[in-house]
Formats: sequence, C-alpha cells, structure tokens
Amino acid sequence: MSNITQVVRTDKNMTTLKQGVIASGLDQVLTTSGPYTLFAPSDIAFRKLESGTLTNLLKPENKVQLTHLLQQHVVAGKVNFSALKDGQKLTTLHGKQLSVKVLDGKVSIDNATIQTQDIHASNGVIHSLDTVLAN
Repeated sequence: MSNITQVVRTDKNMTTLKQGVIASGLDQVLTTSGPYTLFAPSDIAFRKLESGTLTNLLKPENKVQLTHLLQQHVVAGKVNFSALKDGQKLTTLHGKQLSVKVLDGKVSIDNATIQTQDIHASNGVIHSLDTVLAN
C-alpha cells in the first residue's frame, strides 16, 4: 500500500496539492510512519483561492508560508470518516484547532466540505476537501 505522499503524487484530483507538498518539504513528513490524517484540498479547492495566491505561495521565498498553510491540513493520528463527530476538535501539525461539523450526512472541517472520504494509505488516511482551509 502507498504512503500519503505517494497517493497525493498519483491522484489526478490533487495535482496542485502535489506541487505544494513537494515545494514545502511536507512530502518528507508524509512518507514517515505517522499515522496522519490529511484533509487534502482538491484542485477545485485551490482554484477558489484569490488569483495569484497559489503562484505566490509556490515561490521559494514563501516556503514557510506554504508549509504553515499545508500543515493546517494534517492531523496526527488516523481519523476515518466514520469517526468524525459533530463538535469534535482536531489539532493540526501547525497547532491550529479544526472544528468538525456534521449536518445531514455531510461532514465539514472549518467550513470545507469533505468530498471524497477514507482514501487509505499505509501511514494514514486522506479526505478530499472542496476548499483550502484558511490561515
């Protein structure tokens, strides 16, 4: 089974995330044993960002900003979709508290809705989001 970095590198809906994970060096973390939960913004999510934001973040001089943004999408431990509960708080690798909301069978993380759930990897699980989590 592939690790989280390998899954991101091959998923056709995570090409933008792949660029960011590699540019930030987060790929090195997401290849370790973990386990981790990655709330992965899809390519559609990145297209919602203000024009020029992504291009700016991918510049080498903005690596720290990019790393902080992407770390806000990673939680230590494996949290499957069925384990997400309304009102639950999750702490990211960057130390941000994420809020889980469950309504009518849909789960959102800080107002980003989970689109694809439980993409399993050898070192954790990935849930695809429709929105990039804000700083």
